Amino acid sequence: MKFVAFERARQGTGASRRLRNVGKTPGIVYGGEGQPQLIELDHNALWHALKKEAFHSSILDMELNGASGKVLLRDVQYHPFKQQVVHIDFQRVDANTRLHMKVPVHYKNSEESDAVKVDHCLVNPIVNELDISCLPADLPEFIEIDLSGLKKGAVLHLNDVKLPKGVKAVTHGKPNPVLVSVVTPAAEESAADAAGAEGAAPAAAAPAAKAAPAKGGKDAKPAAKAPAKK
Repeated sequence: MKFVAFERARQGTGASRRLRNVGKTPGIVYGGEGQPQLIELDHNALWHALKKEAFHSSILDMELNGASGKVLLRDVQYHPFKQQVVHIDFQRVDANTRLHMKVPVHYKNSEESDAVKVDHCLVNPIVNELDISCLPADLPEFIEIDLSGLKKGAVLHLNDVKLPKGVKAVTHGKPNPVLVSVVTPAAEESAADAAGAEGAAPAAAAPAAKAAPAKGGKDAKPAAKAPAKK
């Protein structure tokens, strides 16, 4: 994706407030061999760009002072209650330096799996984005995972997925996290629980029946007599 930025001469709270009042968003570009550079962007164009997934997870072409450069979106600050971008940060991209990024995960074909078609189970995505490391040229816009092979009771782990070429997952100490689980429908679980309860009821009642002695039997104890009144 491509966007246009303009050089910003002034900095500080007052200068940033004045920019916002005229429909501009202050920002900064840092990283690489250059010095941090103050920029400003058209707020409306930026607002619509931020609604696109690719703007958050792919390498962007930034046009600044007639020159084009490769950058990544690193941080966005929004107003607490207004529909307004308060500040935005970009990082320059070096073609020979590995990136550390979070990219979205797109699941497909779950409705074609036996878990859904045959057993009417629910597919529960646990991870919606992956932390990855790769060179800029290998950065995927998203990672697509085919769920057509899911079976009832299945659990899909990270090691079950083939990542794009040159991409490594960063798991932060969890070597093989769960990405997707298959959940049995609640109605089926309730029926199984009810069946189990019915089977256990007679067994539980039997000791109680045995423990109750018959009226007037040999083991029956005479009722205690009340003390005579003087």
